[in-house]
Amino acid sequence: MKHKNMGSNLDDFLHEEGILAEVERDAIKEIIASQILNLMQKQKISKVEMSRRMGTSRSALDRLLDPTNTSVSLKTLDKAACSLGKKLNIQLT
Repeated sequence: MKHKNMGSNLDDFLHEEGILAEVERDAIKEIIASQILNLMQKQKISKVEMSRRMGTSRSALDRLLDPTNTSVSLKTLDKAACSLGKKLNIQLT
């Protein structure tokens, strides 16, 4: 029995399935949410304080920190980065 994906890597498989970009986008959002939450914890910043610093609501911050919610704007990401003393860096590869 021969498998068509035998010997291919995960990216090749996801590309063949037509979901590579979606999976990469979801993974990036999970990483960013995790980085923001880790920085908040390291700097001992509560969600209430982070919301205040960003000038947004607590529910908007919860959406940002939700790794499954991929509909976050660059403006929101930039506000979060600035609120943590960081700079948002986005690049095309």
